[in-house]
Amino acid sequence: MQEIRYELTKTPKKKPAPGDPLPFGSIFTDHMFVMDYTAGTGWHDPRIVPYAPLQLDPAAIVLHYAQESFEGLKAYRTPDGSIQLFRPDRNAVRFKSTNERMVMPVVPEEDFITAVKALVKTEKDWVPSQPGESLYIRPFCIATEAHLGVKPSNTYKFMVICCPVAAYYPTGLNPVKIYVEDKYVRATPGGTGYIKCGGNYAASLISQEIAESIGYSQTLWLDGVERKYVEEVGSMNCFFKIDGTIYTAPTIGTVLPGVTRMSCIDLLKKWGYNVSEERLPVADVMKASREGKLEEVFGTGTAAVISPVGVLKYKDEVAQINNGEIGEVTQRLYDTLTGIQWGRLPDDMHWTTKVC
Repeated sequence: MQEIRYELTKTPKKKPAPGDPLPFGSIFTDHMFVMDYTAGTGWHDPRIVPYAPLQLDPAAIVLHYAQESFEGLKAYRTPDGSIQLFRPDRNAVRFKSTNERMVMPVVPEEDFITAVKALVKTEKDWVPSQPGESLYIRPFCIATEAHLGVKPSNTYKFMVICCPVAAYYPTGLNPVKIYVEDKYVRATPGGTGYIKCGGNYAASLISQEIAESIGYSQTLWLDGVERKYVEEVGSMNCFFKIDGTIYTAPTIGTVLPGVTRMSCIDLLKKWGYNVSEERLPVADVMKASREGKLEEVFGTGTAAVISPVGVLKYKDEVAQINNGEIGEVTQRLYDTLTGIQWGRLPDDMHWTTKVC
């Protein structure tokens, strides 16, 4: 990457005070990272500038053909006041994979990490220090060429923005209710289910509306071909502990390879659990519930880290999981991951990257 140019704001915003509400994705820091791409030139002019609206041509390809990509990760303030990231190299690898699938120029992994670290260091005073709080980081790339026609753009912007966020569960780790979607599909083989692009999430909104209308907080998606195998929960990967074995859907093209997911698998194997990444029929999940063998269900993702599931509804059948309480494995994973992320536990896995 070329040397980053800095243009710092002369009118900084008032930062939230300890204890102020931090609604997710609503309060943004003073600056943003921007880098441009032009066909024939490549990536150029990396800069950190004041956070401001973008100026886009109404014919920009991103607005009409959804050529874009994004990532999500966090910066954490540790007990000694330093700031660290959690496995940013894995986000960089996934961002590269997404751009390749969307026929967009790849941001080199080292440049991705350099951009994230530079912005977080610039915004270090925005990283909150209250328990459970962090700085959410959103890298993304958009096609900016003004052209009405289905083709890859010749110009792009790679950007990073940040927002301070509160603990996902301010009153404690509460189990959620999940609705199993059996009409709509999220992803099919050969599609874009394994990458982070906006179209995946826009297409999922209709099922989210259905779930909320019947009192459920998120949707568990089934595979798009047979509508038989469990895949993802909303914006999270999903795990099922059945009769001692822990199952999660394989990342074979229709499931996002989540950073928290892979971290959980590594920890579970380290602790001696049998982890299966074979396809799991939803019928087997419900059968296990009827037989008293469905011991724990939980989602994993950057926002919540670990999200315990207390109720699972499939068609007319409702499974009550662990009496609506958090399971032992779920709690241990949450405590271990958050301990490493916030620096309260030693990083035996070498997952954290210090920023400043």
